[in-house]
Amino acid sequence: NQDTQVAQNMHGLSFINLFVFDLLLIFRVLEASIAENKASLKRTHTEVWSDSPNPHDRKRIDSCPVGLKNVGNTCWFSAVIQSLFNLLEFQRLVLNYSPPARVHDLPRNQKHRNLPFMQELRNLFSLMVGSKRKYVDPSRAVEILKDAFKSSESQQQDVSEFTHKLLDWLEDAFQMKAEEDREGEKPKNPMVELFYGRFLAVGVLEGKKFENTEMFGQYPLQVNGFKDLHECLEAAMIEGEIESLHSAENSARSGQEHWFTELPPVLTFELSRFEFNQALGRPEKIHNKLEFPSMLYMDRYMDRNREITRIKREEIRRLKEHLTLLQQRLERYLSYGSGPKRFPLADVLQYAMEFASSKPVCTSPVEDIDSSQDSLPPLESSGPASGPTTAPTAAQQQRVPIHKPFTQSRLPPDLPMHPAPRHITEEELRVLEGCLHRWRSEVENDTRDLQGSITRIHRTIELMYSDKSMMQVPYRLHAVLVHEGQANAGHYWAYIYDPHQRCWMKYNDISVTKSSWEELVRDSFGGYRNASAYCLMYINDKKPFLIEEEFDKETGQILSGMDKLPADLKLYVKEDNELFDKEIEEWDILQARKAQQEKLALATAAAAAASAASSTSTSSSSPQPMSIESSPPDNAGQGHGIYNSEEKSFNQDLFLFCLSGQAIKLEYARLLRFAQEDTSPENDYRLQHIIVYFIQNQAPRKILERTLLTQFADRNLAFDERCKSIMNVARAKLDLIKPEEVNMDEYEMWHQDYRNFRETTVFMTTGLELFQKANYVEALMYLIYSYQYNKELLSKGLYRGHDEELLGHYRRECLLKLNEQAAAMFESGEEPDVSTGLGIMNELVVPCIPLLLAHDIEGDLLAVEDMRNRWCSYLGQEMESNLQEKLTDFLPKLLDCSTEIKSFHDPPKLPAYSTLELCERFSRIMSALGRVHADGR
Repeated sequence: NQDTQVAQNMHGLSFINLFVFDLLLIFRVLEASIAENKASLKRTHTEVWSDSPNPHDRKRIDSCPVGLKNVGNTCWFSAVIQSLFNLLEFQRLVLNYSPPARVHDLPRNQKHRNLPFMQELRNLFSLMVGSKRKYVDPSRAVEILKDAFKSSESQQQDVSEFTHKLLDWLEDAFQMKAEEDREGEKPKNPMVELFYGRFLAVGVLEGKKFENTEMFGQYPLQVNGFKDLHECLEAAMIEGEIESLHSAENSARSGQEHWFTELPPVLTFELSRFEFNQALGRPEKIHNKLEFPSMLYMDRYMDRNREITRIKREEIRRLKEHLTLLQQRLERYLSYGSGPKRFPLADVLQYAMEFASSKPVCTSPVEDIDSSQDSLPPLESSGPASGPTTAPTAAQQQRVPIHKPFTQSRLPPDLPMHPAPRHITEEELRVLEGCLHRWRSEVENDTRDLQGSITRIHRTIELMYSDKSMMQVPYRLHAVLVHEGQANAGHYWAYIYDPHQRCWMKYNDISVTKSSWEELVRDSFGGYRNASAYCLMYINDKKPFLIEEEFDKETGQILSGMDKLPADLKLYVKEDNELFDKEIEEWDILQARKAQQEKLALATAAAAAASAASSTSTSSSSPQPMSIESSPPDNAGQGHGIYNSEEKSFNQDLFLFCLSGQAIKLEYARLLRFAQEDTSPENDYRLQHIIVYFIQNQAPRKILERTLLTQFADRNLAFDERCKSIMNVARAKLDLIKPEEVNMDEYEMWHQDYRNFRETTVFMTTGLELFQKANYVEALMYLIYSYQYNKELLSKGLYRGHDEELLGHYRRECLLKLNEQAAAMFESGEEPDVSTGLGIMNELVVPCIPLLLAHDIEGDLLAVEDMRNRWCSYLGQEMESNLQEKLTDFLPKLLDCSTEIKSFHDPPKLPAYSTLELCERFSRIMSALGRVHADGR
């Protein structure tokens, strides 16, 4: 009996192993399907978000700023509104606005447009202050605004037009209230006081002087042709020829200057980054780099500093003229020569010195070649020799090859490596060396003096306005509105400074995150990718009320949250919060009810299974073998997949085994063993299962537990009754996990990292396969992206990605192979091949060189040096003039390429791999690499 019991137990364990194995196959197929569906979403921007069905995912965390939902191409609305909302003075004005009493007397457009919009804006601001939601819906305010535009067919509106319209409506709404409150007095409009300033236009029109005062809101600035904000402002403040403004003569020239007489507390610059291309007949975006400071001093543009600024401008003009002359002189030293080739003069003198001091030779290079070939068989001739005087000439003529670039024979080893003078006396050499040495020293001194003078002038210009008298009107950068894309489409977001946390915040629709000045610069200056600032909002640093919190007049405490709101808005927010609380409560009740129903179903199934096993054991006198294919008898009922006809107790134990989740624990133990094993490079268990990846990277226990349970609980497993029981157990366990026990943001972050790991693996595998097939052009982009993505993963942990050295090696090798191919095409001298070779270098190799130089990795640095040396070696060879011109044009790009990493095109399209196929491909390519590299790389 004891032996029989042991056999039964062993048989039960084998059933469990087969059972779990079946489940694993299902899980892996399911996991691959989910990963492939989500892979297409990675690194793509979705402009419209759908709400998560779980309200806990939409719950505001502490006092984190509230985002705005994108309700369809409305990121432009979010960026502008968030910038204004974070101006606390503007926020107070909107929240405390009350409509005029005599609404029925107002014009129709104000009554049915401006006032409803103001009310919706108040409601929106109140929710942004006191909502319990992570983000709120601005649909009502957006719809009113859209109606005012000429085209509202779900197209992204021009942000400048929208901002002007918004300020106009706000100005009208406050003007109505101001006129009602100040009857008989000149009303003050707070919107005008906040956003509008004045400037004086001083100029000459056809010889007649004029002065006009004008009001401005957003001040437009041209970007094209300027390097920073001050250059843009200088150009905007001076138009046309202004010499006549400063002279007593009545000239016919026309021009004008702008001088600010009054600056608004909130100074907004509208950067014109779009221009109409007449040739193409469409607008285009200007991606030029434009720098702007975090602190801007406006003194030089004020009317009261007119005379001082004119003097300084004249001084800067004079310095720039002098600077131009010095730079021209320096250029003559650095690019010396009268032909197409130019070299630094100091180097030319050094080369002359080296030539003069080389060992003299007695024969010409041609004679040396003739003498070195005396032992060679005579060359074939078309006719008899014509005598001793003509034979050498004929032989010499036949030995002179028809010129083809890069095809000449190597020079014999006894020929001097460098050209040298044929005859030079010691006296001549001494005099010449003395002169060349003296001249080179003079040239070097002159070059240093010119460079020093240029540096001093640059510094003088930079410090021209740095004295305290010209730093009395400080404006601090409050918000930067960014556009990414082209002229006819794109995405908008805002960087806004939080003075209380002393950090920059990024407001990207529903996402509000901490940022940095470095990230702002990268996205806003332009010239890096398709993103750049289109609007800058500065605030007067001497008017702190603009961003100061409001204090309670009685207690002196800072007003925060709901305390900021007037009574009607408090009620509005309270009702909305109650609706949200009710939604959360209903969700929790629904989930609890589902859990209870599933537990009841499990209990009912357990009772039915026990009853079926009892009736089976009484009707059978001898035990029958168990197999996973066996089915319950007719009287066992339907839907009970766990069946054993041997013993009632064993059948119950097996069901309880599933019910208690032992199968899940067994699967976790198996995956834990895989995670701890030392495996060969071609067998990466992380690709086979996400849990192995999580274990190796020390993911939190709750993340592991929820991930494993989620996979067991997938409804796609319900087609098999054996799986369905474990699926129900997993679902019951998931319901027991409280929302606060698992940080869903962290949970999603870990799963996103794993999706990134899989995608990086696909890039890597595809790139290495193409490399092995010698398809280096296509392989390069896959290897470039896999290396960059892998580096991002490894920055989070050692086991987040693949071997960085391996990827770096093949990225480097691919570039070297392409460089070799391109050089061979150039050497052929054939026009199509030359163009193709230079195209490969310009479009693929040269843009990748900064990536190799970004980190001081010895192999990468040597590879760059080898590539550059290969092309520089052509400088000393004779070639046709057209090739020489192309080489001269190309070499500066290769040698002087910027160390700034440029953005590439969109990543190449990824093949669709299932998990099984990806593992097989990865194993195959890693095995092949192992055979190639003896060092095991």
